Amino acid sequence: MTIPFKTFKSSIFFFLLSFIAVSGFSQSETSTWKAQFAVGINSPSQTAFVSTFEAKPINFPTVHIGLQRMFSRNLGAKIDFGYNRLSNASNSPEFKVNYSRVNLQAVYDLEGLIRLPQNYAIMAHAGPGFTFVKPLGDYTDNKESFLNAMAGLEFHYGISQSLSLFLDTSYIFAFSSDYDNVSDGFGTFNGNLVTATIGISISLSGCYYCE
Repeated sequence: MTIPFKTFKSSIFFFLLSFIAVSGFSQSETSTWKAQFAVGINSPSQTAFVSTFEAKPINFPTVHIGLQRMFSRNLGAKIDFGYNRLSNASNSPEFKVNYSRVNLQAVYDLEGLIRLPQNYAIMAHAGPGFTFVKPLGDYTDNKESFLNAMAGLEFHYGISQSLSLFLDTSYIFAFSSDYDNVSDGFGTFNGNLVTATIGISISLSGCYYCE
């Protein structure tokens, strides 16, 4: 399933507008904005490739950039962009794919459910998004775009009141359909993706561990 670019742009605008609007309803002192940046690896579902094509089980890089708003000590939301590079395995025809996504996700601090040492935190996140897949090289015509749903966990260690290091593991589910023709799947990807990244979270307003 390929989504027209105009529809994608309209949806992103709606995501941003909704994110800002929802943020505006929360005026408590515990609200805080955070910027996040992370780099890591990804592992694609091999069943999403057509016959003879196969990607490396582990690919680099994966990059996540996000803006997060906490409405209370435990509940928040974030909008984030992700970029992933996939490339062929040694026994596959040569190909490279740029996998990009944007997601609007709910964020929940598990502090009330899991007892952790001071300065540690576990954040769960999940939400819908859009994926754009752009093949490189000989298969540039086989672009794909589809809806996705993303969920994951972030394991944080607070260095200071405004800065934390975190490890994120996420699963991105693709709402895609089979290719009309086998050749439409040459050198491209429309499947699920697992990512693992290490990053930093920076508070832009207020403290990171607000009471």
